[in-house]
Amino acid sequence: MAIKDWPADERPREKLLAKGADSLTDAELLAIFLRTGVTGKSAIDLARELLNDFGSLKSLLAAEHDRFCQAHGLGSAKYAQLQAVLQMAKRYYEEILIYESDPLSNPDITRAYLNSQLRGYQYEVFACLFLDNQHRVLSFEELFRGTIDGASVYPREVAKKALSHNAAAVIFAHNHPSGNNEPSQADRLITEKLTHALTLFDIRVLDHFIIGDGAPFSFAEHGYI
Repeated sequence: MAIKDWPADERPREKLLAKGADSLTDAELLAIFLRTGVTGKSAIDLARELLNDFGSLKSLLAAEHDRFCQAHGLGSAKYAQLQAVLQMAKRYYEEILIYESDPLSNPDITRAYLNSQLRGYQYEVFACLFLDNQHRVLSFEELFRGTIDGASVYPREVAKKALSHNAAAVIFAHNHPSGNNEPSQADRLITEKLTHALTLFDIRVLDHFIIGDGAPFSFAEHGYI
């Protein structure tokens, strides 16, 4: 049965308009993006097949061009459309965070922004939000990149960057490509080293977020900072 023949409250688009995007499953959200299915399959059927093929929505969104286009029902046009959507989301959160808010007064936007910046990488990336003395964002920078097993982070280089921005405070973030957002012992140790190094220059470390599956892990909220 075609989606247009479903009850109105079960159709993804109508469901979104009536109940909000949060009410939709990954397959329903993807179906709206796809708009149409393929011969013998509705958009929902195709969405479910794609999620099963890629393993998760995250893996599909992070797929490289060639891998993405190999999937049934996808192609370069859909890949370009997806990249545009992802980039718009990044710029949306960046604009709100940098121009309309600050990381402490709007922690949900901060999480969403960091998530949009770091979640898609297949290797670890360590990044930093540099803040002024009123906790307004001065800059966001990716400082170190590593393999899927970890990134080497150098306190001296972080301090130099913070001083170059005349930052009064910082928020760290890095991703776990595995999806597990629990901090490792190494994560906790490097946070302690960075905090100690920046304290020498009177620069406060406000938080350290780990980006994985689900909500980013906050060191500050768990008492690690």
